Amino acid sequence: MKIQFIGATRTTTGSMYLLEVNGKRVLLECGLYQGARAESTERNLSFPFDPSQLDAAIVSHAHLDHIGNLPNLYKQGFKGNIYCTFATRDLAEIMLLDSAHIQEADARFASKLRAKKGQPPVQPLYSLDDAEMVTRQFVSLGYDRPIPVVDGVTLTFRDAGHILGAAQVVLDVRENGRAFRYLFTGDVGRGGDPILRDPQGVEGVDVLQIESTYGAREHEARDKGDAEIMQAVLDTLKRGGKLIIPSFAVGRTQEVVYLFHVRMREESMPHVPVYVDSPLAVNATEVYRLHPECFNPEIYHFLRTVANPFEMEHLTYIRDAHQSQRLNGQPGPMIIISASGMAEAGRILHHLRNNLGDPRNLVLFIGYCAENTLGARLRAGRNPVNIFGEPCQVRARIAAVDSMSGHADRNELAAHLGRLSGDVKKIFVVHGEESQSLGFAEALRALKPQSQVYVPAPGDAVEV
Repeated sequence: MKIQFIGATRTTTGSMYLLEVNGKRVLLECGLYQGARAESTERNLSFPFDPSQLDAAIVSHAHLDHIGNLPNLYKQGFKGNIYCTFATRDLAEIMLLDSAHIQEADARFASKLRAKKGQPPVQPLYSLDDAEMVTRQFVSLGYDRPIPVVDGVTLTFRDAGHILGAAQVVLDVRENGRAFRYLFTGDVGRGGDPILRDPQGVEGVDVLQIESTYGAREHEARDKGDAEIMQAVLDTLKRGGKLIIPSFAVGRTQEVVYLFHVRMREESMPHVPVYVDSPLAVNATEVYRLHPECFNPEIYHFLRTVANPFEMEHLTYIRDAHQSQRLNGQPGPMIIISASGMAEAGRILHHLRNNLGDPRNLVLFIGYCAENTLGARLRAGRNPVNIFGEPCQVRARIAAVDSMSGHADRNELAAHLGRLSGDVKKIFVVHGEESQSLGFAEALRALKPQSQVYVPAPGDAVEV
């Protein structure tokens, strides 16, 4: 078997890995590469293989850096099955349609600005039709349900505890008279999540491919992070400002809404207007309600005996664009939660453009921002920043709390290794900026001295 490391290798975006085994080709993940517009467009449009020659695809979860380029895969000829969990399939449908809609809308908006400068228009990566068509290729299965996907390869999903439906990909391979187990962790959750179950252990692992988003860092304690968020809320509301939270529509939005719900019920947070301004986040929250089987016992009990975790007084979910625009002229205090979490696309760009100039406001990042994204530039203190191709002065406060991260840190990844069994002969470290991957690889060499540990470079192909 050969694996080629195409994306999310010494970086965190564009997750994509090509397996070749028994004359078949299986694609693990097909994520959007996010970063500088020209570079990301070129990388997302160009596959280093012929999509029409793929036999199957497997996706671990529904974040766009793992599924967001599937419509291009379909558009360029892929017609095989795409395997995922039931919750991932439901989330992926709304994620991909929303991605296509945002790209078309942003392309139109940017093209208008470019037309004023005599520049050519911008084209979206793919259409709504492409996004709708590729969802017809999804094949869903539950955790712990083995299924053959190509000759000699059986797939089993195990809970990854990262977002709703997130899975570790277990591949039991038979090739040339031998058998081995290949585990791709996908993105691993921290454990102790307020909504999801902890990551599952996997037995009998021979080859491991593991993420390293925070492989050389430690998160602050979740309780401390929650306290920091609540202090930021109180300080901003006291100034009469707006708290703008760029948030991933899937996972982080539901978590912060649940936090605010609990704190308002406890009367430890003012009853101020809270707006979830993202059609995708609204739809994703509805999907969460459909899959309580993914919940941990605590929130499942809350749902059954107390209230809907994602509904509360003063909370408004916004789909309509005109209602979103009215928030611009509405005075604070208020809280606006809007996608995307890296501030790369969607309505958050409009909220930032309209609110970064007011020093009473706070932009609070509660998740990871990849290098070269607008979120990363704001977190680094860049001023001004470009939004829709035009400079925007930053007078609002910028803060970040990483305790709500859905990714395990160095210690939590090490703890997950303790859940695995088997004679792990090789370990491939992926999905992390270079410093994080290299740092985690050093830790792995100490933790697993019997294993060969690799940090592949983009494009590397390795025989297993």
